[in-house]
Amino acid sequence: MRFALSTSPQRTTWPWLLDVWRRADERGVFESAWTFDHLYPLFGDSEDDCLEGWVTLTALLQATTRLRGGVLVSGMVYRHPGVLANMASTLDVISHGRLELGIGAGWNEEECDAFGIDLGSMTERFDRFEEGLVVLESLLTNDRTTFAGTHYRLTEAMNNPKPVQQPLPICIGGRGKHRTLPLAARFATHWNFSGTEPSEFAECRDVLVRSCAEIGRDPDEVTCSTLVRYEGDDRAALDAIDAMGAVGADLTIISIPKSADPSVVEHLADLVG
Repeated sequence: MRFALSTSPQRTTWPWLLDVWRRADERGVFESAWTFDHLYPLFGDSEDDCLEGWVTLTALLQATTRLRGGVLVSGMVYRHPGVLANMASTLDVISHGRLELGIGAGWNEEECDAFGIDLGSMTERFDRFEEGLVVLESLLTNDRTTFAGTHYRLTEAMNNPKPVQQPLPICIGGRGKHRTLPLAARFATHWNFSGTEPSEFAECRDVLVRSCAEIGRDPDEVTCSTLVRYEGDDRAALDAIDAMGAVGADLTIISIPKSADPSVVEHLADLVG
Protein backbone atom coordinates (compact mmCIF):
# COMPACT_ATOMS: atom_id res chain seq x y z
CA MET A 1 0.00 0.00 0.00
CA ARG A 2 1.16 3.52 -0.87
CA PHE A 3 0.11 6.64 1.05
CA ALA A 4 -0.80 10.27 0.46
CA LEU A 5 -2.46 13.09 2.40
CA SER A 6 -5.61 15.13 1.78
CA THR A 7 -5.69 18.70 3.10
CA SER A 8 -8.79 20.33 1.64
CA PRO A 9 -8.21 24.10 2.07
CA GLN A 10 -11.43 24.76 3.96
CA ARG A 11 -11.97 25.92 7.57
CA THR A 12 -8.25 26.22 8.09
CA THR A 13 -5.36 28.67 7.78
CA TRP A 14 -2.49 29.05 5.36
CA PRO A 15 0.15 28.54 8.11
CA TRP A 16 -1.48 25.20 9.04
CA LEU A 17 -1.51 23.97 5.44
CA LEU A 18 2.07 25.07 4.85
CA ASP A 19 3.31 23.37 8.01
CA VAL A 20 1.50 20.11 7.17
CA TRP A 21 2.87 19.97 3.62
CA ARG A 22 6.42 20.79 4.66
CA ARG A 23 6.32 18.04 7.28
CA ALA A 24 4.90 15.58 4.73
CA ASP A 25 7.63 16.59 2.28
CA GLU A 26 10.20 15.38 4.81
CA ARG A 27 8.54 12.00 5.35
CA GLY A 28 9.04 9.70 2.40
CA VAL A 29 6.07 7.50 3.31
CA PHE A 30 3.75 10.08 1.71
CA GLU A 31 4.13 10.23 -2.06
CA SER A 32 1.65 13.04 -2.67
CA ALA A 33 -0.75 15.51 -1.05
CA TRP A 34 -4.00 17.00 -2.32
CA THR A 35 -6.18 20.09 -2.08
CA PHE A 36 -9.73 20.33 -3.50
CA ASP A 37 -11.61 22.45 -6.02
CA HIS A 38 -14.58 24.18 -4.40
CA LEU A 39 -15.78 27.73 -3.99
CA TYR A 40 -17.60 26.94 -0.74
CA PRO A 41 -16.54 24.59 2.07
CA LEU A 42 -18.24 21.20 2.17
CA PHE A 43 -20.03 19.30 4.93
CA GLY A 44 -21.22 22.14 7.14
CA ASP A 45 -21.62 25.90 7.15
CA SER A 46 -20.98 27.16 3.63
CA GLU A 47 -20.19 30.63 5.04
CA ASP A 48 -16.91 29.37 6.50
CA ASP A 49 -13.56 30.18 4.87
CA CYS A 50 -12.45 28.26 1.78
CA LEU A 51 -9.14 28.92 0.01
CA GLU A 52 -8.98 28.39 -3.76
CA GLY A 53 -7.53 24.96 -4.50
CA TRP A 54 -5.24 25.63 -7.48
CA VAL A 55 -3.67 28.80 -6.06
CA THR A 56 -3.11 26.99 -2.77
CA LEU A 57 -1.61 23.97 -4.55
CA THR A 58 0.77 26.17 -6.51
CA ALA A 59 2.08 27.82 -3.35
CA LEU A 60 2.41 24.48 -1.56
CA LEU A 61 4.35 22.85 -4.39
CA GLN A 62 6.65 25.89 -4.50
CA ALA A 63 7.24 25.48 -0.75
CA THR A 64 8.17 21.78 -1.06
CA THR A 65 10.79 19.84 -3.03
CA ARG A 66 9.79 16.15 -3.18
CA LEU A 67 6.07 15.78 -2.57
CA ARG A 68 3.80 15.39 -5.59
CA GLY A 69 0.55 17.33 -5.49
CA GLY A 70 -2.87 17.66 -7.05
CA VAL A 71 -6.41 18.91 -6.71
CA LEU A 72 -8.81 16.10 -5.75
CA VAL A 73 -10.48 16.84 -8.11
CA SER A 74 -10.99 19.84 -10.43
CA GLY A 75 -14.56 20.22 -11.66
CA MET A 76 -14.63 20.50 -15.45
CA VAL A 77 -17.58 22.86 -15.06
CA TYR A 78 -15.45 25.58 -13.45
CA ARG A 79 -12.86 26.20 -16.20
CA HIS A 80 -12.55 25.90 -19.95
CA PRO A 81 -10.21 22.93 -20.63
CA GLY A 82 -7.91 25.26 -22.56
CA VAL A 83 -7.43 27.35 -19.43
CA LEU A 84 -7.03 24.23 -17.31
CA ALA A 85 -4.44 22.78 -19.71
CA ASN A 86 -2.33 25.94 -19.50
CA MET A 87 -2.64 26.00 -15.70
CA ALA A 88 -1.57 22.36 -15.46
CA SER A 89 1.34 22.75 -17.87
CA THR A 90 2.59 25.83 -16.06
CA LEU A 91 2.40 24.25 -12.62
CA ASP A 92 4.12 21.08 -13.82
CA VAL A 93 6.98 23.24 -15.14
CA ILE A 94 7.17 25.31 -11.96
CA SER A 95 7.15 22.23 -9.72
CA HIS A 96 9.74 20.36 -11.84
CA GLY A 97 7.28 17.63 -12.82
CA ARG A 98 5.41 17.04 -9.56
CA LEU A 99 1.80 17.75 -10.62
CA GLU A 100 -1.02 15.21 -10.57
CA LEU A 101 -3.92 16.57 -12.67
CA GLY A 102 -7.13 15.62 -10.86
CA ILE A 103 -10.36 16.04 -12.84
CA GLY A 104 -14.06 15.32 -12.36
CA ALA A 105 -17.34 16.28 -13.98
CA GLY A 106 -18.46 18.61 -11.17
CA TRP A 107 -21.49 18.21 -8.94
CA ASN A 108 -21.97 21.03 -6.42
CA GLU A 109 -25.34 22.65 -7.14
CA GLU A 110 -25.05 25.22 -4.32
CA GLU A 111 -21.86 26.71 -5.78
CA CYS A 112 -23.11 26.66 -9.35
CA ASP A 113 -26.43 28.27 -8.44
CA ALA A 114 -24.71 30.97 -6.37
CA PHE A 115 -22.24 31.94 -9.10
CA GLY A 116 -24.49 31.45 -12.12
CA ILE A 117 -22.51 28.48 -13.44
CA ASP A 118 -24.48 26.15 -15.69
CA LEU A 119 -23.99 22.75 -14.07
CA GLY A 120 -26.48 21.08 -16.40
CA SER A 121 -28.18 17.71 -16.20
CA MET A 122 -26.21 14.58 -15.36
CA THR A 123 -25.99 13.71 -19.05
CA GLU A 124 -24.89 17.23 -19.99
CA ARG A 125 -22.19 17.44 -17.35
CA PHE A 126 -20.69 14.08 -18.36
CA ASP A 127 -20.88 14.92 -22.06
CA ARG A 128 -18.99 18.12 -21.23
CA PHE A 129 -16.55 16.15 -19.07
CA GLU A 130 -15.77 13.71 -21.88
CA GLU A 131 -15.27 16.50 -24.40
CA GLY A 132 -13.06 18.34 -21.93
CA LEU A 133 -10.87 15.28 -21.41
CA VAL A 134 -10.38 14.92 -25.18
CA VAL A 135 -9.42 18.60 -25.42
CA LEU A 136 -7.06 18.37 -22.44
CA GLU A 137 -5.30 15.29 -23.74
CA SER A 138 -4.69 16.97 -27.09
CA LEU A 139 -3.57 20.32 -25.68
CA LEU A 140 -1.14 18.65 -23.27
CA THR A 141 0.56 16.65 -26.03
CA ASN A 142 -0.06 18.06 -29.52
CA ASP A 143 1.33 21.20 -31.16
CA ARG A 144 -2.13 22.40 -32.17
CA THR A 145 -5.67 21.30 -31.36
CA THR A 146 -8.79 21.60 -33.47
CA PHE A 147 -11.97 20.28 -31.92
CA ALA A 148 -15.68 20.76 -32.66
CA GLY A 149 -18.00 19.51 -29.94
CA THR A 150 -21.25 20.49 -28.29
CA HIS A 151 -19.58 22.23 -25.36
CA TYR A 152 -16.14 23.20 -26.68
CA ARG A 153 -14.78 24.41 -30.01
CA LEU A 154 -11.07 24.98 -30.68
CA THR A 155 -9.32 25.97 -33.90
CA GLU A 156 -5.58 25.39 -34.21
CA ALA A 157 -5.28 26.10 -30.47
CA MET A 158 -1.83 25.97 -28.86
CA ASN A 159 -0.77 25.24 -25.28
CA ASN A 160 2.89 26.05 -24.63
CA PRO A 161 5.01 25.15 -22.82
CA LYS A 162 4.08 21.50 -22.55
CA PRO A 163 4.23 19.76 -19.16
CA VAL A 164 7.55 18.37 -17.97
CA GLN A 165 5.87 14.98 -17.54
CA GLN A 166 4.85 13.24 -20.75
CA PRO A 167 2.22 12.07 -20.38
CA LEU A 168 1.02 14.26 -17.54
CA PRO A 169 -0.57 11.97 -14.88
CA ILE A 170 -4.36 12.37 -14.79
CA CYS A 171 -6.49 11.38 -11.81
CA ILE A 172 -10.23 10.96 -12.40
CA GLY A 173 -12.40 10.92 -9.31
CA GLY A 174 -15.83 9.34 -8.86
CA ARG A 175 -17.66 6.07 -8.80
CA GLY A 176 -20.10 6.24 -11.70
CA LYS A 177 -20.17 2.89 -13.46
CA HIS A 178 -21.64 4.09 -16.76
CA ARG A 179 -19.51 7.15 -17.56
CA THR A 180 -16.84 7.90 -14.92
CA LEU A 181 -15.09 4.52 -14.80
CA PRO A 182 -14.98 3.96 -18.59
CA LEU A 183 -13.53 7.47 -18.93
CA ALA A 184 -10.95 6.65 -16.25
CA ALA A 185 -9.97 3.55 -18.21
CA ARG A 186 -9.55 5.67 -21.33
CA PHE A 187 -7.80 8.77 -19.98
CA ALA A 188 -6.51 8.28 -16.42
CA THR A 189 -3.36 7.00 -14.78
CA HIS A 190 -5.10 7.23 -11.39
CA TRP A 191 -8.70 6.60 -10.34
CA ASN A 192 -9.90 7.88 -6.96
CA PHE A 193 -12.88 6.18 -5.30
CA SER A 194 -15.03 8.74 -3.52
CA GLY A 195 -16.96 6.33 -1.29
CA THR A 196 -16.23 4.49 1.94
CA GLU A 197 -17.53 0.92 1.48
CA PRO A 198 -15.02 -1.75 0.43
CA SER A 199 -17.74 -3.72 -1.36
CA GLU A 200 -18.64 -0.73 -3.53
CA PHE A 201 -14.95 -0.07 -4.22
CA ALA A 202 -14.60 -3.67 -5.41
CA GLU A 203 -17.60 -3.32 -7.73
CA CYS A 204 -16.23 -0.11 -9.20
CA ARG A 205 -12.76 -1.56 -9.63
CA ASP A 206 -14.26 -4.51 -11.52
CA VAL A 207 -15.96 -2.06 -13.89
CA LEU A 208 -12.65 -0.25 -14.36
CA VAL A 209 -10.86 -3.51 -15.14
CA ARG A 210 -13.54 -4.53 -17.65
CA SER A 211 -13.45 -1.08 -19.24
CA CYS A 212 -9.68 -1.35 -19.65
CA ALA A 213 -10.07 -4.78 -21.25
CA GLU A 214 -12.58 -3.40 -23.75
CA ILE A 215 -10.04 -0.89 -25.08
CA GLY A 216 -7.01 -3.18 -24.78
CA ARG A 217 -5.41 -1.40 -21.84
CA ASP A 218 -3.57 -3.03 -18.94
CA PRO A 219 -5.56 -2.14 -15.78
CA ASP A 220 -2.33 -2.22 -13.78
CA GLU A 221 -1.46 1.07 -15.51
CA VAL A 222 -4.18 2.77 -13.41
CA THR A 223 -3.51 3.43 -9.72
CA CYS A 224 -6.67 2.83 -7.66
CA SER A 225 -6.95 5.04 -4.60
CA THR A 226 -9.37 5.58 -1.76
CA LEU A 227 -9.84 8.29 0.85
CA VAL A 228 -9.67 7.47 4.58
CA ARG A 229 -10.60 10.16 7.09
CA TYR A 230 -8.38 10.10 10.16
CA GLU A 231 -10.31 11.20 13.25
CA GLY A 232 -7.72 10.36 15.89
CA ASP A 233 -8.54 6.64 16.17
CA ASP A 234 -5.43 4.76 15.01
CA ARG A 235 -7.07 1.34 15.02
CA ALA A 236 -10.06 2.53 13.00
CA ALA A 237 -7.78 4.13 10.41
CA LEU A 238 -5.62 1.02 10.05
CA ASP A 239 -8.71 -1.20 9.77
CA ALA A 240 -10.13 1.03 7.03
CA ILE A 241 -6.82 0.98 5.15
CA ASP A 242 -6.55 -2.81 5.42
CA ALA A 243 -10.15 -3.30 4.29
CA MET A 244 -9.60 -1.24 1.12
CA GLY A 245 -6.26 -2.88 0.46
CA ALA A 246 -7.93 -6.29 0.62
CA VAL A 247 -10.22 -5.35 -2.30
CA GLY A 248 -7.52 -3.87 -4.51
CA ALA A 249 -6.70 -0.31 -3.40
CA ASP A 250 -3.15 0.67 -4.32
CA LEU A 251 -3.03 4.09 -2.64
CA THR A 252 -4.67 5.41 0.52
CA ILE A 253 -5.14 9.18 0.72
CA ILE A 254 -5.50 10.07 4.40
CA SER A 255 -7.63 13.11 5.17
CA ILE A 256 -6.34 15.05 8.18
CA PRO A 257 -8.74 16.92 10.49
CA LYS A 258 -8.10 20.66 10.53
CA SER A 259 -8.32 20.61 14.33
CA ALA A 260 -5.20 18.44 14.53
CA ASP A 261 -1.78 19.84 15.28
CA PRO A 262 0.48 19.63 12.19
CA SER A 263 2.58 17.08 14.09
CA VAL A 264 -0.17 14.59 13.19
CA VAL A 265 1.84 14.13 9.97
CA GLU A 266 4.71 12.49 11.85
CA HIS A 267 2.28 10.39 13.87
CA LEU A 268 0.58 9.08 10.73
CA ALA A 269 3.91 8.47 9.01
CA ASP A 270 4.99 6.29 11.95
CA LEU A 271 1.58 4.59 12.05
CA VAL A 272 1.48 3.47 8.43
CA GLY A 273 5.19 3.45 7.56
